[in-house]
Amino acid sequence: MLRRPTHFRKRRFDPSTPGGRILTLLLAAAFAGVAAGLLLPHVSPTVGQIVGLYTASGPAADALATLVVDDEPSTAGYDRDLFAYRQTDDDGNGCDVRDDVLARDLTDVAYRAAGSCQVQSGTLDDPYTGQTIRFARGRDTSAAVQIDHIVALENAWQSGARDWDAATRRRFGNDMNNLLAVDGPANQDKGSASAAYWLPTNADYRCEYVARQIGVKAAYGLTVTTAEQRAMQAVLRACPAQELP
Repeated sequence: MLRRPTHFRKRRFDPSTPGGRILTLLLAAAFAGVAAGLLLPHVSPTVGQIVGLYTASGPAADALATLVVDDEPSTAGYDRDLFAYRQTDDDGNGCDVRDDVLARDLTDVAYRAAGSCQVQSGTLDDPYTGQTIRFARGRDTSAAVQIDHIVALENAWQSGARDWDAATRRRFGNDMNNLLAVDGPANQDKGSASAAYWLPTNADYRCEYVARQIGVKAAYGLTVTTAEQRAMQAVLRACPAQELP
């Protein structure tokens, strides 16, 4: 009987042998090095600065560079009601700003009655999640689509709005340029967070989202924190042609 030559037998990797343990350690170290290289710039601002993570160019990035940096923001005295949201009717159509934004941002809009400005239903292509949402006015359904202050009211307060007069705060709270119809749960998830702590899950909208925040802050002379500025720069790095809205 012929025997298969032993030198053709396949050798299997055995992690229990001394050589196997050494190879396992080398592979683990290699993977750890790659992971560190990918994650460290995002964890360490200093490393991020060195590798150019916060280097951005273009109109939106240029506008961001003009904003004052304030790393000691305060929410002392903040009260949402000070911004009089939905307490005005600037265009005199008989509806507050929520209906005006719904009418602007939804498609297939139907109104409660002929000649009415109250939106009864419509379709939202949600910029924050990328999902399509059917809106229907009702006690249990209206919250599916909410109106977001792109620069949140509390963020605006700690960024300079605390020093405004009542008229300016009222104008900001109902400024259509700072309002957007969005997915309700996404709006709740964002809360009052700045770009340093929250960005839309729809990555395709992040450049425009950050640019809109910058445009609003520039228009009202609001500040940014260092962390907020760096988060915006990291987003704009991927879209150097991004304009302000």
